[in-house]
Amino acid sequence: MVRGDEKHGQIEARGGPAGRTAPLLASRPVSQSGSQAAAFFRELAGHRTVWYVRDAHGSPAPETSPGVRAMPYWSSRARAQRAAAVWGGDLRPASLTLETWRTSELPSLDAEGYRVGVNWTGPRLTGWDFSVNEVLNRLAHALREGPYADADRS
Repeated sequence: MVRGDEKHGQIEARGGPAGRTAPLLASRPVSQSGSQAAAFFRELAGHRTVWYVRDAHGSPAPETSPGVRAMPYWSSRARAQRAAAVWGGDLRPASLTLETWRTSELPSLDAEGYRVGVNWTGPRLTGWDFSVNEVLNRLAHALREGPYADADRS
């Protein structure tokens, strides 16, 4: 059972005004969401296990934009454990095999209109979320499947 929880804040996107450039070494907050998303797919391809948090009532699925919820997942037990600690309560890490996640969980999320959050971090658990189709495409790329099968490994 998936449940939404109002206490879990909205996901934030950061960016500057169009056309404005900043000095390369400027001291300003920088989002790690992009690197966390890249790590999610890279680590998932290597370990083939996806992590989420849950309690007796289900898993938190915060609202990421008006009316749209995302189910968050992490690429390691340690990451999911940190998220459970931030959200508190009786949340604990749980795992799924990559194949179960891809063939069962993701289609269910898509049918219910959920997005997929990946490797949310920080004191407010912020990060990127994607549509299920975006996740499947990025996953195929990380696994070198389909059109990415012949991609040059760097």
